[in-house]
Amino acid sequence: MPFRIAKATAEDAGLILEFIRKLAAYERLTHEVVATEQSIRESLFGPHPAGEVLLAYEDQQPVGFAVYYQNFSTFLGLPGLYLEDLFVEPAHRGKGYGQALFAAAACAAYERGGRMNWAVLKWNQPSIDFYKKLGAIELDEWRMWRLSGEALRKVAESAR
Repeated sequence: MPFRIAKATAEDAGLILEFIRKLAAYERLTHEVVATEQSIRESLFGPHPAGEVLLAYEDQQPVGFAVYYQNFSTFLGLPGLYLEDLFVEPAHRGKGYGQALFAAAACAAYERGGRMNWAVLKWNQPSIDFYKKLGAIELDEWRMWRLSGEALRKVAESAR
């Protein structure tokens, strides 16, 4: 079965949102999805794109996606990538789509000279196993933090 990886365009905003919702359901986080097709289109394909999206296709059927954005390593002094999302439809897992999406994102990171980082939910053992199989290492000495909503507003207002 032929498959391909392609860069998404603004016309794919609805498909991207559909994959985001499916990923959120898999991660048990549907209550956190507030993105809209319009916000996806504006944020990813507007004048200042916040990230890039790759789509995996089996024949003409979309079966997965990856979203990443450029970050910067002060220690390396080089740009890299943060892989925000990687998702393959359950019926198409184990066929190489996830690895192809991951490899395409890794290629972009390599070409930009830096490295690639991402996060995995602690309970998501299939993904952890997948990344370990590819040679990734867990950075267990680091903890992720988030500031959003009301807390973010308060801190932002303290800067005024």
